[in-house]
Amino acid sequence: MSEKDKKFAAALDSDSRRTPVRLAFLTRRTSPHVSVKDEPFVMTWPDALFRIMVAAQLVAIALVLVSLLWDAPLEGLADPLQTPNPAKAPWYFLGLQELLHYFPPVVGGVLIPTLVVIALIVIPYFNVNIQAEGLWVRNKPQRLRMLAIVTAALTVFLAVLKVWALLAATLPMAALMAWSAGVTPDAPNRLRRWLFSKPLSFWIMTWFLIQAALLTIIGVYFRGAGWEWVWPWSE
Repeated sequence: MSEKDKKFAAALDSDSRRTPVRLAFLTRRTSPHVSVKDEPFVMTWPDALFRIMVAAQLVAIALVLVSLLWDAPLEGLADPLQTPNPAKAPWYFLGLQELLHYFPPVVGGVLIPTLVVIALIVIPYFNVNIQAEGLWVRNKPQRLRMLAIVTAALTVFLAVLKVWALLAATLPMAALMAWSAGVTPDAPNRLRRWLFSKPLSFWIMTWFLIQAALLTIIGVYFRGAGWEWVWPWSE
């Protein structure tokens, strides 16, 4: 047997999960799962799908009850002779409308949403960080330099275009990433230890969600006539 094939070794064992790369000879008095415990996973069918269906039904019932008890905050009928100022999209599109305030229509309305959709479709097909390893576990100095370069480039780009909303979320996120890099896996601070264990996908998704939430909040509460900045408590 060569060095390469040494992991395939014949052995007597009653646990096929514990030794998946070996040839386990099961005797007549044993079972493949005698000394095995169920893992914290469920099968997609029927267990997971059944739970999803139950959750969807509960959410649908809750929405029906809410709609019976409270009226939707709808405005009057549209008047083509009187356009409201500002003309705001539904709340779930206000983040996109806020982007149109900073970027040209082709960039804010077409390019950025298209890139986001393409990324959501393509990224799952790449074997990116399958083990969900912490971002700072390996090559910490090189990754810190990369973080500094990306943050500086984004800061200059957003400052030149005066996209202060995106910049207000990017800088704190970069500072939090750098703060989490200054610890070890056995650090006494629980929060920093938890952040240290998070992979790159966690940081990117968190940054994306914060940006989307911030743009939506600004569009809902801080934009008035002419899409000018207004405080929510002002008339």
